[in-house]
Amino acid sequence: MEFFASTFYGFFFGFALGVGCSLVVLYAIYSGGYRKALEDSLRETKSAQYLTRLAQARKKLALESQTQANKS
Repeated sequence: MEFFASTFYGFFFGFALGVGCSLVVLYAIYSGGYRKALEDSLRETKSAQYLTRLAQARKKLALESQTQANKS
């Protein structure tokens, strides 16, 4: 009986709480970054970094559409 109790405690504290805590930390990082990105995109005056990244994204989309058009 002692083996099963220690196995249960080990599983619960090691796996359930360990994995659960790490998932909570990852979700907090993800949601915080997502929230910040939304705030930055809704600002009236855009930052220089936002405008630079937007230009890069538009260039990438244009190249991808040209590549797909050439394949067709």
